[in-house]
Amino acid sequence: MSVWALGLNHTTAPLDLRGRFAFAIDQIAPTLHSLRHSFGSHRHPSVEAAIISTCNRTEIYCAADHQALDHTVDWLAQSGGVAPALLRSHAYTLHDDQAARHAFRVASGLDSMVLGEAQILGQMKDAIRAAETAGALGSTLNQLFQRSFAVAKEVRTATEIGAHSISMAAAAVRLAGQLFEDLQRTRVLFVGAGEMIDLAVTHFAAKQPKSIVIANRTIERGEKLASRFGGEAMRLADLPGRLAEFDIVVSCTASTLPLIGLGAVERALKLRKHRPMFMVDLAVPRDIEPEVKALEDVYLYTVDDLAQVVQQGHANRQAAVAQAEVIIDAGVQSFMHWLDQRGTVPLIRQLNAQTDEWRATELARARKLLAKGESVEAVLEALSRGLTQKMLHGAMAELHAGDAVAREHTAQAISRLFLRNDLRGDPRKEP
Repeated sequence: MSVWALGLNHTTAPLDLRGRFAFAIDQIAPTLHSLRHSFGSHRHPSVEAAIISTCNRTEIYCAADHQALDHTVDWLAQSGGVAPALLRSHAYTLHDDQAARHAFRVASGLDSMVLGEAQILGQMKDAIRAAETAGALGSTLNQLFQRSFAVAKEVRTATEIGAHSISMAAAAVRLAGQLFEDLQRTRVLFVGAGEMIDLAVTHFAAKQPKSIVIANRTIERGEKLASRFGGEAMRLADLPGRLAEFDIVVSCTASTLPLIGLGAVERALKLRKHRPMFMVDLAVPRDIEPEVKALEDVYLYTVDDLAQVVQQGHANRQAAVAQAEVIIDAGVQSFMHWLDQRGTVPLIRQLNAQTDEWRATELARARKLLAKGESVEAVLEALSRGLTQKMLHGAMAELHAGDAVAREHTAQAISRLFLRNDLRGDPRKEP
């Protein structure tokens, strides 16, 4: 069984390219179906697959009897509407132990923009549940990810990897505080109502802004989030007309197209008499048109723009990273040992089936002898002799076949299998 991974993240690909390969959680099942169907049942009848897609990364993990990494690259390139060569120049490809190590590092927060952040673990678990629901997860990938979750738990328990982490939401609050002298006098608009926005609202609410408004496509979900912080909810359709009210705008939705355009922001600035606006676009693909950044009175930050802020305190976590890598190494070795053992499963099944067949044959013969009146002792003697001959027939045949080198190898194998020292002279160890 082979395991492979294909991915691109915040260190290898620009934001707009990552946006082409972003999959919302409700898109995972049909996307996995498309991917597995693309392999073709005649060549890869049982390809396991999982997709992890966040604002910072899109990764595909696969497992099958035969590796098909080139096909996976071609499929992903086509799904994003780019040339395979362009995707390859920004992607990373990983095999077997490298793929396992990467999955363990991602789950542990070691590969995140915010070193040690815990949100990625929840996102991975959601992605694996989606793959399992879609019927795309088999025993190999299930083992890989369950072990990655266990390693992540151990890393967070045994190290201080997340002790100094700065979340994207906290970084946004820090930057907003540099622009506005008093955040208590600001009006804040949050676009979306997902996990990232929930985190952002929590951080900004701690600064007690003048007002909090949640704009969401589903007004009920927006009201539910707003009620926790004494805020107001509004429909997404009302956003362009009310944009001028807000000093701070934080957006993170699963929309495939920008929700806040250049024209809407220009009109808002005119109504605000060019008072500054602080805007944070945490979505991939973008929620806010990139041209907005060029406006003189707008301070627009994307997830990639926040990188320098969230990396502050990076040096304080390097000792914890070293400890985490040791835990991950042990996890990788354990998984690869399990994967190697999986290769012998078909042979073990065949061996068990063959011995069951021999046993059934000899038992049937013994019953016939007993029915004819043969003594029990004679029947047992015949039964044991028949089983012994069947078990040794192949070994004896090989000892008399082939050249001298082949016979020597066979003799060594037979010695290991049938003449083990630990079975000799100790009745307690006899089979």
